[in-house]
Amino acid sequence: MTILNDVHSRLNPTRPHRIEQPTDIDGVVAAVRSARREGRAVSLCGGRHAMGGQQFGEGCVQLDLTAMRRTLRFCPTAGHIEIEAGADWPCIINATHAAQPDGIRWGIRQKQTGADALTLGGAIAANAHGRGLLMQPIGDDIEDCTVVLADGSVVRCSREERIELFGLVVGGYGLFGVVVAATLRLGERRRLERLVDVLDLDDAMNAIMRRVSDGCLYGDFQYAIEPSDTGFLRRGVMACYRPAPTNAPDPDGAGDLPREAWLSLLALAHRDKPRAFSDYARHYLGTHGRVYWSDSMQLSLYIPSYAEFLVEAGVRAANAPDESLVIGEIYVPPEMLIDFMDAARRILRATSVEDIYGTIRSIQRDTTSFLPWARRDFACVIFNLRTVHTPSGIERTHEAFRQLYDAALDRGGSFFLTYHRAARPDQVLRAYPEFPEFLKRKRRYDPDELFQSEWYRAYRLIGDETAAAS
Repeated sequence: MTILNDVHSRLNPTRPHRIEQPTDIDGVVAAVRSARREGRAVSLCGGRHAMGGQQFGEGCVQLDLTAMRRTLRFCPTAGHIEIEAGADWPCIINATHAAQPDGIRWGIRQKQTGADALTLGGAIAANAHGRGLLMQPIGDDIEDCTVVLADGSVVRCSREERIELFGLVVGGYGLFGVVVAATLRLGERRRLERLVDVLDLDDAMNAIMRRVSDGCLYGDFQYAIEPSDTGFLRRGVMACYRPAPTNAPDPDGAGDLPREAWLSLLALAHRDKPRAFSDYARHYLGTHGRVYWSDSMQLSLYIPSYAEFLVEAGVRAANAPDESLVIGEIYVPPEMLIDFMDAARRILRATSVEDIYGTIRSIQRDTTSFLPWARRDFACVIFNLRTVHTPSGIERTHEAFRQLYDAALDRGGSFFLTYHRAARPDQVLRAYPEFPEFLKRKRRYDPDELFQSEWYRAYRLIGDETAAAS
């Protein structure tokens, strides 16, 4: 029997009833109606990177949408491209280029960072975000969606049509229907100049504001990861991107780390964290002033075989338990960031979890999703915790995240809901007070709960418990 798992954490082995890979909307409709007749639930996947179990369901009919990648429509006047939901980001970027061969002017505004083989449908379901300094999550970039509902009907939803459904589908984790296509709002494809600083987080807050005033559109802050260092979660590399001068040459693609150099840095992040940060900072400082395209600079190298890499790098014995990096993304009001990072420093040191990579970004308040994770302007802090695949190793990571969640919630913050299932019910309700109503609307649109996942099965009980207590 086939066992599915997510690409990144490898902590969600799941046995579907069967896997179907439709190639068009009619195929999706047929698969949904067939599962309904059989009394089978349906789960949805694309790039399979999601780590909380929201794309798989035990015993479900698994719909894999990655064969649906066609461009359906391009509007050069509005800067819109309609494309099937199984298209990943390299496919989408290539489609925008192919649609306007005479002087490319439009490009994607944002995508998830860290990996590229992530689908448009998955980005919509998670309401993902990138490195934009003044951007909302990606729902703000979606003009409309074409959705197959639980009864097999096909509808279009947007901010003007089926408005409630649109807000539930964006950031709805695949629970309200199958997004089969979407119209993506593009932005001007432009040359950007990278500006790099190495500085303390206290200075970075003011530096970011200066960069925004200078016209920077993208940016992030990569923090130091050595727990014994005074710069732990404090010192970092800030890279921002502003429109390049009009006479700047076309980007040549040089200046970014080749695969082998990136792997070397990753190995150092396990063996010699101070040197890893020093080498990373040196590389980035060497790219100060380089010019990149605003769309393709968002693409990144990804190593899917983390456990195998650790063996090859001599960091992990071949007969040791598997490991992976488990991601958590935590949000705090910008004015609370320094205080939260002080708390995070204490938590990570006390729990002895190993943070291999981390970054801080900016996000604007989400005005699209019914269940917004960015309920106000937030600073986003991302942790990649090295996790040994044993019960104690997994629990140690989860406990560290629960403590980080409490620290953020106590400071008016929140956390991303589906990177894993570590959060306690009270934490979910503090971060997402509308969650019980979200579950009620799920059952209104899908009364038989056709669309399910292991994540949904774990957290739908919160709604039941809340209703019983009221």
